[in-house]
Amino acid sequence: MATALQPIRRTTASEEDPAKLRLPLTTGEEDVELQEEKPRRTKRVAALDIFRGLTVALMILVDGAGGEWPVIGHAPWNGCNLADFVMPFFLFIVGMAIPLSLKRMPNRVLAVRRVLVRTIKLIFWGLILQGGYSHAPDELTYGVDMKHIRWFGILQRIALAYLVVAVLEIFIKNAKVQEETHVGWSLFKIYCWQWILGACILVIYFTTIYATYVPDWKYTVHNANSLDNGKVFTVLCSTRGRLDPPCNAVGYIDRQVLGINHVYQHPAWKRSKACTYDSPHEGPFRKDAPSWCQAPFDPEGILSSISSILSTIIGVHYGHVLVHMKSHLERLKHWVLIGLGLLILGILLHFVHAIPLNKQLYSFSYVCTTAGAAGIVFSVFYILVDILHLRTFFLPLEWIGMNAMLVFVMAAEGIFEGFLNGWYYESPNNTLVYWVQKHVFVKVWHSRRVGILLYVIFAQILFWALVSGILHRLRIYWKL
Repeated sequence: MATALQPIRRTTASEEDPAKLRLPLTTGEEDVELQEEKPRRTKRVAALDIFRGLTVALMILVDGAGGEWPVIGHAPWNGCNLADFVMPFFLFIVGMAIPLSLKRMPNRVLAVRRVLVRTIKLIFWGLILQGGYSHAPDELTYGVDMKHIRWFGILQRIALAYLVVAVLEIFIKNAKVQEETHVGWSLFKIYCWQWILGACILVIYFTTIYATYVPDWKYTVHNANSLDNGKVFTVLCSTRGRLDPPCNAVGYIDRQVLGINHVYQHPAWKRSKACTYDSPHEGPFRKDAPSWCQAPFDPEGILSSISSILSTIIGVHYGHVLVHMKSHLERLKHWVLIGLGLLILGILLHFVHAIPLNKQLYSFSYVCTTAGAAGIVFSVFYILVDILHLRTFFLPLEWIGMNAMLVFVMAAEGIFEGFLNGWYYESPNNTLVYWVQKHVFVKVWHSRRVGILLYVIFAQILFWALVSGILHRLRIYWKL
């Protein structure tokens, strides 16, 4: 057991790259006709709130405990751990809520203006929270050198996907079609333009990632804690079509367009076996570690964000099913078949070594696997909550889901803990947060790993679930 408690090693939402969120949607916009016998009565889909709450809770869990439990953290490169489901789950949820939030807005101009305003808000908060300005919760400073600000991040990715898919939804929505109830599999034909968009995205992604020539490149280490700080390393590539960490087109485009100083400086690949003996834990670099181990790479970069729009498109289709189909059985049959099909396709592509599962590249197999899993998880919640009415058991998750932006900012991004850490006694490591971690959790269980896991579950997730429940009773929500 460690003699002195150190701050939680946060994997950061950027690796999770996580998510969340009741974004960019607000309370009261996701009503849908749930009862076939009373088509005019609308009722909120509790399963969607609960699914959103679960995703936010997962983000808090993997960010707070991922350093101690790397099995739930992000895969260093290929593969798919628990943390790697968070980002696509958020995008799926955003997509699913789009038809529900826009179905009552016949005025296209007002709808587009609403979408644009929310997109700007998402980008703003993304830059503040993940651009480098906020150093919470462990560093009691703030501010970012504009030469090193990170332009892309979780909220920026959600903003892009939301903008593209929502605007398309506004312009292809047909009032007569909205009134149809027995559409079945013809939904694919009715909303064919969304699938055409998806096909175009795939063509752009595959063409770029396999055809782009990646030359040799250099980078400078910007890490005051590294012995190599200030050194310049050269990475040898001179190739095309590779999907390994140093020589893929995703990273190359970000370096060329955004600039190498404006991408994420702590990618998960630093925990790979090629870089450290402690893999999948973070540890000292091997003496024979390749030159790219300390290089930056953005898991929410330009090309991978374009690919991520596919997750939102699939979520929109699930939302169309919810709007058009009134029978529980009909909805579930559609959702489960698509979810299983996507899940099987993604896993097969990975294990036959055709297209690896890779969150940082946002590969097609990753899109299929995570979207399929999202569809199945939502279907399970729909059965338990909206059909069997076992809602009480999931109330903590529902409360989080109804105030997801607040919980994301305060818990997942560590703003509340950063505020508490600002009140310390003699030393910044002697705060209420660290005292609770050490004496209430770690010492009681005689294990830092177990103690930190329980701290995240009870002092973060459950705490913010209760706060969200109180705010729900008071009808207070953070809306974008």
